[in-house]
Amino acid sequence: MNVVTPPSTVLPDQLSVAAEQGRICALAAQGQRDLQRHADRYPDLFAGRAFDATLFSSIALAIAFGAPWCTAEQLRVTNRMVLWGFALDWRIDYLATSRADVDRVVAGALAVAEGASPDADDPLGRLLAGLRDDLAEVPAFAELGDAWRAAVRRTVTAMAREWDWKTARDREGAPLPGFTEYLANADNLACTVVNVAHWISTGDAETHRRLDRLVTVSDEVQRVLRLVNDLATYERDLEWGDLNALLLVDDRVEVDQRIVELVERCTELLAPLSGGCPLQAAYLARQIGFSSGFYRSADFWGPR
Repeated sequence: MNVVTPPSTVLPDQLSVAAEQGRICALAAQGQRDLQRHADRYPDLFAGRAFDATLFSSIALAIAFGAPWCTAEQLRVTNRMVLWGFALDWRIDYLATSRADVDRVVAGALAVAEGASPDADDPLGRLLAGLRDDLAEVPAFAELGDAWRAAVRRTVTAMAREWDWKTARDREGAPLPGFTEYLANADNLACTVVNVAHWISTGDAETHRRLDRLVTVSDEVQRVLRLVNDLATYERDLEWGDLNALLLVDDRVEVDQRIVELVERCTELLAPLSGGCPLQAAYLARQIGFSSGFYRSADFWGPR
């Protein structure tokens, strides 16, 4: 194989940086292919235009840049957990036409998380059951499974709560939630549930020992990502009828300031973790950094 000699004006450190970024992109490419193959097993879940190739690529890129020290195999469960979050969001936010529809989705997810077999006509449940079974192969899951089940419960409950807010506004003219109440419901972003799965499947003994603490910090990071997402997707949210933090404040500055405060809080919380769990602290910090850059010019969802 011929090696291209770079121009002498290219600094050596730029070569190493680009090589590392190229390696991470290759890791993401492997993740994207796995996500596409996995999604093909559930055509009823991922048939809409919103689930385009760019969504799969963006998921894989986010996870690869968040944990570049992992292998593609190690990130398989993490990537697929994100995919479940998007499928769940689509089912509740855009396909459900009644509270009964939402209740079926929530009940199905909770039953599967607790160990039940999914119904044959429940592809979302089958997707979650596969993830549950993959996690169960990790010895620590016997002890940490409750943390994952709790994260699943919080996620589906938060998405159902947002559905209630939206439909009450649309059908009854009810007031929107307050900014603080909305932010407290940030589990609807499905970030912490992904992180819990990631830490169970890839973490060492110290990571597992500190899982409760990591979840606490993840919840703060999740709030940052909720607001960063909202700032970037305001126009799309208006078009799709979604809630958005900017609808709940008088001035965007309030959201900007809350992000600054939350990032400062995250920095304080991450510092003590850097000693015993340096990779996991870096993983959370990199989530904030990646999302802050990504949402400047892109979005995960494809066209509706």
